[in-house]
Amino acid sequence: MDRLDKNLLDLLKDLTPSVVATVTPDNKPYTTFVSWLIALDESTIRFAISSDSRTADNIRNNPYTSIEVFGPEIAASILGKAKIIKEKIEELPFPVSVIEVKVEEVNNNLFPGATITGEIPFEHTGNIQKALEFDTIVLNALRD
Repeated sequence: MDRLDKNLLDLLKDLTPSVVATVTPDNKPYTTFVSWLIALDESTIRFAISSDSRTADNIRNNPYTSIEVFGPEIAASILGKAKIIKEKIEELPFPVSVIEVKVEEVNNNLFPGATITGEIPFEHTGNIQKALEFDTIVLNALRD
C-alpha cells in the first residue's frame, strides 16, 4: 500500500506519539520518539522536532525516513522521503523545525494472533499549561 488508509488517517489526525527512524551519515539507523506528528492527507505526514536534533541533521543529509505508529488494531511502518519545510516555528521560544514526509509505502506490522489494544499513553509533565500552548502553536504550524 502506498497511501494512508482511513484508520491511519483517523489515528494521525491529532498529535500522535510515534517513532521516527532516519539514516545517519555513516548509513546507520537512528530512531527518536516524537509526539508532534499529524497526517495532512493520505500521502503527507508532518512532524515537528528540535531544529538542532540528530534527526533533523539526518534528514538534511538523507531524506529516507520511516515512521512507526501504533494504535487500536494498528502497527504500521510508513516509509517515505522527508524534507524540512520550515526551519523554525517563529512563535516558539526554542528552535523547532517542521518536517514533511511524502508517503511512499505503508506496511502493516501486526502479526497473526495478536493486536494492539490501545494508543501509546502520553501526558505532559512540568508546566502543563505552557506545554499545551506549545502543542497548539506546533499543531497550527504543522497544518499551515
